[in-house]
Amino acid sequence: MGVLQIAVTLLLVMLLVKPMGSYMVKVFDYAPTRLDRLFGGFERCVYRLAGTDEKAKMGWKQYAGAMLLTNFVMLILMYVVLRLQHALPLNPDGIGNMPAAQAFNTAASFITNTNWQSYSGENGLSYLSQMLAVTFPMFTSAATGFAVAIAFIRGLAGGSDSLGNFYVDLVRSVTRIFLPLALLVALILVGQGVPQTLAAAAHATTLEGAQQTIARGLVASLESIKHLGTNGGGWMGVNAAHPFENPTPLSNVIHILCMMLLPTSLVYAFGLMIKNKRQGWAIFAAMGVIFLAMLTTVFISEYRGVPALSGMGIAENMEGKEVRMGIAQSALFTAVTTAATTGSVNNMHESLTPLGGMVPLAEMMLNNVFGGKGVGLLNGLLYLILAIFICGLMVGRTPEFLGKKIEGREIKLASIALLIHPFIILAPTALALATPSAVSSISNPGMHGLTEVLYAFTSGAANNGSAFAGLNANTDFYNIGIGVVMLLGRYISIIALLAVAGSLAVKRRTPAASGTLRTDTPLFAGILVAVILAIGALTFFPAVALGPIAEHLAMPK
Repeated sequence: MGVLQIAVTLLLVMLLVKPMGSYMVKVFDYAPTRLDRLFGGFERCVYRLAGTDEKAKMGWKQYAGAMLLTNFVMLILMYVVLRLQHALPLNPDGIGNMPAAQAFNTAASFITNTNWQSYSGENGLSYLSQMLAVTFPMFTSAATGFAVAIAFIRGLAGGSDSLGNFYVDLVRSVTRIFLPLALLVALILVGQGVPQTLAAAAHATTLEGAQQTIARGLVASLESIKHLGTNGGGWMGVNAAHPFENPTPLSNVIHILCMMLLPTSLVYAFGLMIKNKRQGWAIFAAMGVIFLAMLTTVFISEYRGVPALSGMGIAENMEGKEVRMGIAQSALFTAVTTAATTGSVNNMHESLTPLGGMVPLAEMMLNNVFGGKGVGLLNGLLYLILAIFICGLMVGRTPEFLGKKIEGREIKLASIALLIHPFIILAPTALALATPSAVSSISNPGMHGLTEVLYAFTSGAANNGSAFAGLNANTDFYNIGIGVVMLLGRYISIIALLAVAGSLAVKRRTPAASGTLRTDTPLFAGILVAVILAIGALTFFPAVALGPIAEHLAMPK
């Protein structure tokens, strides 16, 4: 039954890939469509208010500059709202101002599409903060990732130095994709019982006569965009395990579909935009193989359980899971949320078996298994460029992709984008384990404690946001450290990627010949998987071996 549940959910995802991918191409090709009647007027008003020329084209430096400026302004505004929330309106529960280090961490988290939370949402934020410092950047950060991915694709497919217009791509992503979908999903979630109200927390008397405070708020609107935008986080501290965020099995499936919808569809849209569907499906297949391998690992590990429970006659590991979700939907949610770099959780990742807990960690370390808005596709293309380069070295031929030669500049930039990821994970983890105050935040010593710290910095670097828990991350060390890692993980790779796109955009296309390496075949998809796994193992295996693998081997048999 569990396998059937997973199969049906993934089938629904596949049925949505082509129509959604085709719609994306229409949104970003700038050509007149029927959609202009519905959205065009509002978009033009936004451009006028912002003083933006929607017809202006941008090179990669202009595009990157516009992206950084826009994100920096929003980051400052979010920080100010969090620091002053006690004096601002829409605070019916009288929640105080957020401390400086935590406000920095939170603002950095939501502007980078990470949505890491070192606070409990219902107790740490006012309604205004939930809207302006959380829900609003969920739209803009997701749209930023989308815009960069589309710009990169234009660089691969185009014949000029223009990557489009960042402001237009940002606005069209919000108005034509995220807002309509978020409104639809929010209404469905309200129908499932998810709250949507500005009323303060409810106070109730239990059957035993005790007083209980029940948090509520604009939960449905946040839940819809947090999953569609692969943002993560949650209105409640326990995230999608809370019955107000995820009340029914159907709402759980809706969350999973929302997380997978746009990342998978973007890969198909890539094939359409470069006019080579086979290439898009080859990359989709490579990502799909890794995803299914990860899903199988966590699914089997949780069904097998652990020896300590097996000795008591309990065959499955239900620790940290909702009974109404069960192991199948918990395992699927775990694999999806880190594959799509969402960070939302419907079970406690720390309570997974060692090998089951290794799955979300490994997916964030690879950071290219579909990924969040644009992230997975972009990292997948970077690995593809390296795979082409390696194959070119083997046959003694200058590597090409889509008719454009891959040379030293592209390889250097791709290497920077890929190597910064393990560096900002492993170096801060080592620093934390060497700092007594940071070690004191670990609740479980030994191998499990190492995994807690490693998971926290991996989540920040991958802009994922899920937590392994068990680690008190609400300290100045972790708030500032993870905040810096989130910013570096987001923007260094984006700048390098846009530079690669700008370099490829001006290159002359070379006609395919008999010696041209085809990159749209099952063989090359297999090579791409091998390169991804090899690079991932070379960079992360020692750390993983000291954490979840060692913990698995140390369990009594």
